Amino acid sequence: MDLAYIPSPSTGVLNLGPVPLRGYAFCIIIGVFVAVWYGNKRWIARGGKAGTVADIAVWAVPFGLVGGRLYHVITDYQLYFSEGENWVDAFKIWEGGLGIWGAIALGAVGAWIGCRRRGIPLPAYADAIAPGIAFAQAIGRWGNWFNQELYGKPTDLPWGLKISAGANREEGIYHPTFLYESLWCIGVALLVIWADRRFKLGHGRAFALYVAAYCTGRAWIEYMRVDEAHHVLGLRLNVWTAIVVFVLAVVYIVISSRIRPGREEVVEPDREKAAVAGSAADGEDEGEGEADAEGKEPEDAPQTAADEPAGNGAGGAGKS
Repeated sequence: MDLAYIPSPSTGVLNLGPVPLRGYAFCIIIGVFVAVWYGNKRWIARGGKAGTVADIAVWAVPFGLVGGRLYHVITDYQLYFSEGENWVDAFKIWEGGLGIWGAIALGAVGAWIGCRRRGIPLPAYADAIAPGIAFAQAIGRWGNWFNQELYGKPTDLPWGLKISAGANREEGIYHPTFLYESLWCIGVALLVIWADRRFKLGHGRAFALYVAAYCTGRAWIEYMRVDEAHHVLGLRLNVWTAIVVFVLAVVYIVISSRIRPGREEVVEPDREKAAVAGSAADGEDEGEGEADAEGKEPEDAPQTAADEPAGNGAGGAGKS
């Protein structure tokens, strides 16, 4: 008898009248809002303008969702294009299936477009939003809990996850790998925040640290999962992806720190130009005020006797 375990929800959909509220989509949406909100705070702290992160996210988020879905469909094509499967299901993103690797890769393309339109360096923007992305992943992983997916091997630990019988799954208690990854992502976010404050990371190194730290955890968590996946040389495809991306992130940190040490002094040129223009305008106003005070006589100043014409004075004396 199992005395303790984490229960799974009986359904992943909550119907609010005619509107279905899906737990998976709800977690993704909350994660996006948290990433944008916290990224905005960090961007302002680095000298950027409020609202810039959200403006660029308008490009990054749709690209990221498409990239995440494409990676999932391509790497798990048998779920949609093999015999007996319906290829239309590949478009049902609300049923789960977003690959973080594709989401980050194509999301970066969208962010690059948004940054280019604003004249903002992409590495600075990436550094600002890196912890927020990790927090978003931590929240988004709970969508897998609603869908009863991406769990690990059977376990008798008290924090095991109760899975009910369903399509392509057997009832039992399994390792809650979604929870492991959620907690790991929170730790990654806190690590990046601490390292950024301690070492003043810049030029994309905070984002690279997030990538490297996430890959470290994803590799061992992926190894615990039992869902169907492609294997290469005995390892799951996502384990190899994590290893390769980890190496690339570490190499970037090393090379970037040598080529461009320190942190960007200006992250949003428009704001810097506005500040300079405002200071110049203030200086001109002050200069005009000083000129008025030094060189201009008051218009209503009373005339003295010495200022009056001499003839007026003599005529007045004769009349009296």
